[in-house]
Amino acid sequence: MTLQIGDPIPTFSLADQNGKSRTNKDCKGKPLVLFFYPKDDTPGCTAEACGFRDKYELFQIFGALVWGVSNDNETSHFRFAEKNKLPFPLLCDLDGSLRREFGVPKVLGFLDGRVTYIIDSKGIIRHVFKDLLNGPQHVTEALRVLEEIKKG
Repeated sequence: MTLQIGDPIPTFSLADQNGKSRTNKDCKGKPLVLFFYPKDDTPGCTAEACGFRDKYELFQIFGALVWGVSNDNETSHFRFAEKNKLPFPLLCDLDGSLRREFGVPKVLGFLDGRVTYIIDSKGIIRHVFKDLLNGPQHVTEALRVLEEIKKG
């Protein structure tokens, strides 16, 4: 099942790069930008993550949390976050269960997709952006939608 605009997000809890458990319940009252990316330390994923890093202050102005998700483990996420000075959590979806719950597709049947979900403060999906090749556009789309949400 693929989650779509208007759907509530499922309850989840995953460890981040520091071993801290992150759950969507931590987001109560705040918008969440949840971006699924294929793999730590690859060119497209690095560009996307660094794009979120470079605009992180704007996300904070909107009161939004930013969380990245991939199937990489804590050690890989920790190194990726340290190397690129990422100020947000990277969640370890080791078995791909959260990816499946959201319905993030595989590309060519084997490559994990790149999808960003913008979730409002009530846990409802307000926007879904899919583009495997243009990681930085995920940042632009997320900020645009957060501005729309803020305007009401």
